Amino acid sequence: MGKIISLNNRIRTILFLGVFYLASSAFNLVMAQEDHWNTLGMVTVEKKFDPDFGIEIIKPNVSPIAMQLAGKEIEVTGYYIALTGKTAQSHFMLSRYTQSMCFFCGKTGPETAMQVFMANDVKVAYTEEKITVKGILSINPKSDSGLLYTLTQAKLIK
Repeated sequence: MGKIISLNNRIRTILFLGVFYLASSAFNLVMAQEDHWNTLGMVTVEKKFDPDFGIEIIKPNVSPIAMQLAGKEIEVTGYYIALTGKTAQSHFMLSRYTQSMCFFCGKTGPETAMQVFMANDVKVAYTEEKITVKGILSINPKSDSGLLYTLTQAKLIK
């Protein structure tokens, strides 16, 4: 009887480890394909008056889950927002939403945009279609004058 119980415990352990492995593999696959805007959107904001700027400013509080992406290579799809009048740029803004809905138009929060610096100063032509870039994410929740998110060493995926 003791051998049967021991065998059942081993089978349960093997089944548990197998299910755990499959679940973690599925989770990693989902994370690799995840829309990172959802994770980056895990931000609360507080509005407060800033005497240096003389206006009310938004202070973002980035969630610990979003902070885990800092320093990691991520892939993000969004809309190209030109920073100059040039038709192709190696430094531009990427927005989760179209330009008419972008952060600087006042319709969304700071978590919906990031500046992008392309690797090797590769220039990306302006388009109104969504683009996908991959690069290293930096998170800067302390700056009042910069963007919350920056993608460096970026490469155009599509």
